[in-house]
Amino acid sequence: MLRQDPFFIDSSGNCIFVAMLQIGNTLVSFDVLENNFVCDLEKCKGECCVSGDSGAPLEDEETAELEAVWPVVKDYLQEEGRESIAQYGLYLRDSDGDLVTPLIKGYRECAYTIFENGIAKCAIEKAYLEGKVSFRKPVSCHLYPIRIQKLKNYDAVNYDRWDICKAACKLGDKLKVPVYKFLREPLIRKYGEQWYQELEFAAEIYFREQNS
Repeated sequence: MLRQDPFFIDSSGNCIFVAMLQIGNTLVSFDVLENNFVCDLEKCKGECCVSGDSGAPLEDEETAELEAVWPVVKDYLQEEGRESIAQYGLYLRDSDGDLVTPLIKGYRECAYTIFENGIAKCAIEKAYLEGKVSFRKPVSCHLYPIRIQKLKNYDAVNYDRWDICKAACKLGDKLKVPVYKFLREPLIRKYGEQWYQELEFAAEIYFREQNS
């Protein structure tokens, strides 16, 4: 089902009205289908962990996950990260009242950021990939460049454009990988396998109609 009333706020604070595809209790922007994206860490250096006015958005249940992994993850962090978490906590509410991860010194990179060969990475994910914890990282990070906006009766699933991701857009175009395919794993993590299969089916029909 096509809907045209939802809107979202992008990273620059702009109000964007978009046509969206309804799947269950979600409204998926056609931008998620039409735009290509593949992270290119060698080019962007993990800038999404560093830039921004606030930490990574958190689901309510993820606060317990952060508490559970902290005894392990703390040993992966840079000293400034541990100091900032000691000062601000494992998570906090930002100026908008949203749950987020803390920033180093309150304004720099996410406190859970580590650097390897000049590339910013997530300490939680590193511990996960080494089999030390079962929580990979906040789902908002896993889903980027998709951002979820909670509406009254739906989740709006939007593609968030950010200048720091230009290299990812370029690589995505080169490899011809749309956003929803690049983010298959986190989308299934968030909404389940059946939801993703419905999205794939809807995308297939959409592109068939566009090309007819």
